[in-house]
Amino acid sequence: MQKYIVLYNPLAQKGHGMENARKLEKVLENAEIRYEDLTSIKDYEGYAHSVPADTRIILTGGDGTLSRFVDAVYDMKDLPEIWYYPAGTGNDFLNDLHREKDGKPFPINEYMHGLPKITINGVSHRFVNAVGFGLDGYCCEEHDRLNALGKDRAYTLIALFGLLGKFKPAGAKVTVDGVTKTYKRAWMLPVMFGGYYGGGVLMGPRQDRKNPEHTVTSVAIHDIACIPALFLFLSVCKGRGERYPRYIDYRVGRHVAVEYDRPVALQIDGETVLDVTRFEVEASDEE
Repeated sequence: MQKYIVLYNPLAQKGHGMENARKLEKVLENAEIRYEDLTSIKDYEGYAHSVPADTRIILTGGDGTLSRFVDAVYDMKDLPEIWYYPAGTGNDFLNDLHREKDGKPFPINEYMHGLPKITINGVSHRFVNAVGFGLDGYCCEEHDRLNALGKDRAYTLIALFGLLGKFKPAGAKVTVDGVTKTYKRAWMLPVMFGGYYGGGVLMGPRQDRKNPEHTVTSVAIHDIACIPALFLFLSVCKGRGERYPRYIDYRVGRHVAVEYDRPVALQIDGETVLDVTRFEVEASDEE
């Protein structure tokens, strides 16, 4: 009988993390399953090394849970095999791999190296899908606020309200591999390692997380009026942003520095960081 330890985030999907993790009982037939609260683990390396060799680890949760876990174990040596069962809201990692939600868990060790690093105020983290500055950060901030009030609203709908006036674009500059571009009105400034973010928005249609150089794609949506930006965003959601080079810059590189002229919210794989004016992303040097 195969043994499993299921690591779950009790906060995932609005507090239904454990409930969603138990769905595995229908998938893993004739298995011995033990559930562990991921948020209670203080020493990830020690914990991973304590797992018996005959026991498989399955991580459950959404993109934020996956990102935090991968960041915590990224430099760990002799990492055991990790499997993933998506149980979040957006699941953009799953979108990027073209896998169906609620399918069977699958191994993810091959996706846990070569990841880019984001640095904010001297503190660095690895991320899995994307980081975003501006409207995308605002969407995560507003989503958190609405969740705290017990209200459910999709990221796409929040973005539409933002485009209609709740979010105000600001001046910004983006430096990719030493070349700087300045924008008077920057709406969105994400840096993509995968193609998707924001619950299914195909922001980086040509970005390949398995590219051998580990490069990222900087996307700047800029200098467009509110109403046209609304229709532009609808095209971007479907991966058609390349049709609008006047308003969208796609730039591929290994080092990206993004700076706003006022503090705004930043998102890292859907997790919100408030009052940020600058961040840097560096591609991995791993072979």
